[in-house]
Amino acid sequence: MKKRFFILLWVIFFTALSGCAELNQMARSLDASLKTGGTDNTIAGLKEALSVATANAVLDVSKINGYLQNQAIKILLPEEIQKTMKVARKIGLGRLVDSFEESMNQAAEKAAPEARAIFLDAVRNITFDDALKILNGGDTAATDFLKSKTYNTIHAAFQPLIARSMAQVGVTRLYQQVMGPVQALPFQKPVTLDLDAYVTGKALDGLYFVVAEEEKKIRTDPSARVTALLKDVFGKKRG
Repeated sequence: MKKRFFILLWVIFFTALSGCAELNQMARSLDASLKTGGTDNTIAGLKEALSVATANAVLDVSKINGYLQNQAIKILLPEEIQKTMKVARKIGLGRLVDSFEESMNQAAEKAAPEARAIFLDAVRNITFDDALKILNGGDTAATDFLKSKTYNTIHAAFQPLIARSMAQVGVTRLYQQVMGPVQALPFQKPVTLDLDAYVTGKALDGLYFVVAEEEKKIRTDPSARVTALLKDVFGKKRG
């Protein structure tokens, strides 16, 4: 700690003499490192925060009705078929429409656990520079960083899982049962919809939303800092 302190003093002194922008940045970085207990502590704190946030999020959305009963992430009927579904309700297919919507959400919750390992792999690779940006960023800076590093990988992993889950819970079958009678009516336009892509996209939107909510709790709510390291890093950041 003494060594870091003297290095910081040297950098600040030299910065005052030279006015160099790079040295100013070095001083800020070293100061942030000292305030959070050093480089290792900063990185460890961010990694732990993301580990906690992603674990909680995956657990939350993968539980029974994790998507369906959370109005913020519930997968609604695709916009392309909402008018068609209104017609379906009018001709007595309301229960089938509800079952179809429920099945999309069930497919998403079944796929969600796959994200856990992908999240952890990204968390392990966070650098000190990443950690400083995240720590000093907005309330969802960590989630935004994680999304930029994992979205494509999770999307690729989710797509076949969603397709398999949709087959298991009968999404496509229910969709066809609803659409068939409606499309047979006069003046109904044919509808083309990639259900796999739609449910996959919405499942990911919901997952990252819940991760962001968990991150906000850790940053703003002391009771959500469930370990000593989280209290140390985020308590000092906010205090």
